[in-house]
Amino acid sequence: MSFEARTPKSVAGFWGSMLDRDVTETDDGFLLPGSPTQVGLAFHRGSQNRLAQNRAHLHLTSTDAADQHRVVAQALDLGASHVDVGQRPEEGHIVLADPDGNEFCVIEPHNSYLAGTGFLGELACDGTREVGVFWSAALGWPLVWDQDEETAIQSPAGGTKVAWGGPPVAPRVGRSRQLFVLAAEGGEPGDLAAEVDHLVGLGARLLSVDQRGHGELADPDGNEFRLRPA
Repeated sequence: MSFEARTPKSVAGFWGSMLDRDVTETDDGFLLPGSPTQVGLAFHRGSQNRLAQNRAHLHLTSTDAADQHRVVAQALDLGASHVDVGQRPEEGHIVLADPDGNEFCVIEPHNSYLAGTGFLGELACDGTREVGVFWSAALGWPLVWDQDEETAIQSPAGGTKVAWGGPPVAPRVGRSRQLFVLAAEGGEPGDLAAEVDHLVGLGARLLSVDQRGHGELADPDGNEFRLRPA
């Protein structure tokens, strides 16, 4: 997942410290590489102002009450802040915002839904069931939750879940500040073109192709995502 940020280096440093990952500088920003079981994060400078609440946010897990408090204290020490998005005290999770204003939750301990996912337990997205089914097919990740229009997918290796909350879906305001970035296997123009055709066949729309041949597409909910060589 790639985030637009006002201060990409500092917010990448925040998440590198929280997730205990090295930060790698790239041509267009900063990357926290993932693994077969943990989603990678990238941060790049964006030109647009934030017009609405993010359509995706991260969920961090905790093992017990003391661990939840420790994670929250660490985040606050690194520059996070408490934020009110309408959560209720009885829900158990604690909502924070990183130094760039991106909301994230520290989930209550013993949450069975995120059991075994690792510390970065979930990328929770605003979206329909249709888009969850699309991403399941696009990534080859099975649906591990499909109830009441809510969906979640997970790598066959386990780890971080990617979930969509179903209706009502908030209206889109401007371009997405958070984008999925896919790496097509191979690297030849034909490989990228074949992958574009595959994604379009699953329900995506091709929006543009840049001079390098990298594609920008939109999923069935209209959320932009990028396709580049591996």
